[in-house]
Amino acid sequence: MRTRCDRDQVRYKLEKMINVTHEAYTRLVQKASEQENPSFRLGLTGGGCGGMEYTFDYCSQTYSDDLVLDWGKLKFHIDPTSAPYMEGLTLDYEILGLNEQFVFRNPNESYRCGCGVSVGF
Repeated sequence: MRTRCDRDQVRYKLEKMINVTHEAYTRLVQKASEQENPSFRLGLTGGGCGGMEYTFDYCSQTYSDDLVLDWGKLKFHIDPTSAPYMEGLTLDYEILGLNEQFVFRNPNESYRCGCGVSVGF
């Protein structure tokens, strides 16, 4: 069982590890203003040919062991299982022609599937 001390240490470490570019922050604040709850869930789940996929959506349910990162106008909820893989993660937002998307840049990835959706660590 995770102790409060461990959780606080992980929370501090995560706040120092996850970066959000100005473009991503601006877009997230805009999206959060359209919701009653300006929180997002960020994590990883098993799947795809690479083994894992990033999850990123509005946070509709919170859990007692969530790590909550407060970025002022928005919050990120991260499950403790995904947390170790997030070290050095940068969340960016790109506009390429008619396409717009959030992009995960993670130095811990050992490979990315050709489809660009699944990753391996």
